Amino acid sequence: MAQKSSIKKLDPDLLEFLQEKLKDPRITQLEATAMINALIKERGGDPVSKSAVNRYKMSMDEVGAKLSESREIAKLWIGKLGGQPASEVGKLLNEVLRTLAFEMTLPMLNGEESASPKVINQLALAVQRLEKAAGDNDKRDEAIRKRAQEDAANDVDAVAKEAGLSAEAVSTIKDKILGIARQ
Repeated sequence: MAQKSSIKKLDPDLLEFLQEKLKDPRITQLEATAMINALIKERGGDPVSKSAVNRYKMSMDEVGAKLSESREIAKLWIGKLGGQPASEVGKLLNEVLRTLAFEMTLPMLNGEESASPKVINQLALAVQRLEKAAGDNDKRDEAIRKRAQEDAANDVDAVAKEAGLSAEAVSTIKDKILGIARQ
């Protein structure tokens, strides 16, 4: 198992300080390393290496890029789904959770983290529940769609008769709404 990063061992306030310095484009990684090591030295701790700071910065950048991408995707979908039914938003959330479960397993597959049976079991249960929820959502959506078609067909029946359409014309319109093909 890999040893815990010296950066991750830092006190929370020191880690926050380092993160702020690494986010500041005016400060180089070497300067950030020197600043954090000065604070660590004042507290009597062991300094962190330039390579540890570099690896941590690369990790921060990767997480930042994923977060930024997630925000852009969410903004896009929220714009598209703003007027959509809750079931569409639910489908999106299911897909996001599937993606998160997949991304959680990647470090395990790459040997970067060990997978405890408990974690594997929890992921399997989460995926099983997501799939069941997706199936339930599909069934509910189909039932809603069918009910809406039937309601529309019934409304056409009443309105078309009032408008004086023939029974054959009303039947043709209803069949189109219900998706019934005439032979």
